[in-house]
Amino acid sequence: MNISNVATKTGLTTKTIRFYEGKGIITVPERSSNGYRLYGEKHVAELNLIRRSRLVGFSLEECGELLALSRDPKRKSADVKLKAQEKLIEIDHKIEELLTMKKTLETLTKQCPGNEGAACPIIEGLSQD
Repeated sequence: MNISNVATKTGLTTKTIRFYEGKGIITVPERSSNGYRLYGEKHVAELNLIRRSRLVGFSLEECGELLALSRDPKRKSADVKLKAQEKLIEIDHKIEELLTMKKTLETLTKQCPGNEGAACPIIEGLSQD
């Protein structure tokens, strides 16, 4: 199938597919006699894994690692699970950071009168050490 068909099946743009190919993340597709890339279901599966992995927070490098595991018939599910657990811990830390940021901004916003005056507790609060 051609790249447009793969893009439709995966929800990715042709540019993104070429990017992943250029980075060596997906299996290099064969070329037809006229030089066009020929993709198969294996490529669709790889691209779906990348897209879904990105949606749950995995970096491109981590997606490559997951793809390598998916290609390894001797892989251990424990290795995949460990990667997912590590990502969950990372996401939990990010959530904590975001909640702290939200609380700080809510506090500063409540202190600001939001009137025509120049005094601004938000600016003052953000300027402190």
